[in-house]
Amino acid sequence: MQVRRGILIILSSPSGAGKSTLAQRLIGWDDTLSFSVSATTRAARPGEEDGREYYFRSRETFMDMVHNGQMLEHAEVFGNLYGSPRGPVEDAIGQGRDVIFDIDWQGGQQVRNSGLAEDVVSIFILPPSIEELEKRLRSRAQDSDEVIAARMQKSRDEISHWAEYDYCLINRDIDVAEVELRAILVAERLKRSRQPGLMELVRDLNDEFEGRKT
Repeated sequence: MQVRRGILIILSSPSGAGKSTLAQRLIGWDDTLSFSVSATTRAARPGEEDGREYYFRSRETFMDMVHNGQMLEHAEVFGNLYGSPRGPVEDAIGQGRDVIFDIDWQGGQQVRNSGLAEDVVSIFILPPSIEELEKRLRSRAQDSDEVIAARMQKSRDEISHWAEYDYCLINRDIDVAEVELRAILVAERLKRSRQPGLMELVRDLNDEFEGRKT
């Protein structure tokens, strides 16, 4: 049986809107999904491990990967570089496995403009309000007031790119947003263009009709 190509699922949002939580929940719902582990030059936070949350690399090593064409996308955010190694992603979709990208709008643009554009499904996550966005950032207790202020300042620019995406979800309630996200993935998998055995099945059905005439 012919295996369909995998889908590149891009999830983007301003910091605090919920994309990372939704990505983790989606993988928990369907363990055939794989998570695109990004490389970054930022320092690891407490509890993070190299190769699990991120590949933690020096700026020099990261830029070598960019220059050697080993990054599918990359961007600088708050003084640190982030990017998606190309090799693991191409291997996964070639084997029919769907890959989730937790990246910002800059990375999303690069992936959509890459040679893998036809495999992309892009989803932007919006907060219900700016007040709620700041509340969520502060509840994480991971960043200083200065960093939170910078993230809030940047969120306006990030939100302005919502119309570039295939889908837009408003994360008023994380459980509802998860259900909506699942529905998008199921629908995209069922698109006619992503069912490689469909034409053969219809041909067999027509043959059955012909056989019933005799």
